[in-house]
Amino acid sequence: MAAAPIAAQAAEGTVRLTTATAMIIDTGGIASDDQSLSWSETVEETVLLPDDESPAMLYDAGEGTSRFAVTAVTSVREDPLDFGPSRTPIARLGPFYLVTPDTIEMIGTVDSDSPYQLARLMATHPGVRRLVMVECPGSIDEAANHMLARQVRQAGLETHVPRGGSIRSGAVDLFLAGIRRTADQSAEFGVHSWRDDDGMQAHDFAANDPVNLEYINYYREMGLSDRTARQFYALTNSVPFESVRTLTAADMARLGLAEVSG
Repeated sequence: MAAAPIAAQAAEGTVRLTTATAMIIDTGGIASDDQSLSWSETVEETVLLPDDESPAMLYDAGEGTSRFAVTAVTSVREDPLDFGPSRTPIARLGPFYLVTPDTIEMIGTVDSDSPYQLARLMATHPGVRRLVMVECPGSIDEAANHMLARQVRQAGLETHVPRGGSIRSGAVDLFLAGIRRTADQSAEFGVHSWRDDDGMQAHDFAANDPVNLEYINYYREMGLSDRTARQFYALTNSVPFESVRTLTAADMARLGLAEVSG
């Protein structure tokens, strides 16, 4: 069943305030510790736009999945740049730019077409081994995002966030699909909780509710240990859907989710 838009929101005039915080994630909660994880907290002020003008929409994933977590596009760039591929692409489909025979750069948002676009591009260019995520605000179809991630995993692709790169929201879940995950030291990762079409967030459900276990199982499928999967899920859900917390490449490395390069 095709996804149908059920709500929309977008940010204009985003204000970014950064404060230093320290924490460590432990299974089942968050606690202070000497071996702390530091991050920057981002606070956003947004102006809602009419549905037909908004690029950020929540989608119903289809019959029987109304409680499936959906993630809105969230942009946290203070001064958005005119992002483009690093070189003239050999081919392009949607947000995917084939820049060399073995590398695809991704610039843009995951939607319901994204899994098919990547599959078509890789079918005609089977030498692809690396997905470089340059500027990825998130997803407007979480079911498609997880489908795309499974394609990346099954194809044995590495994922990388380059110098100055920023990935947020559902794009961070996609990054975790890489069989090897690397990031330049300047890369940014924005995380927050999901929200469903009823306005419910992860904390509104029991820890062992199927809607929460869906995510933990997804992270395990992407190669994370059960402990790491639960730690990362707790971290993302410590941030309300309406806000974003920015993690550095070093933070991701400390969590065991990425290698720092550059």
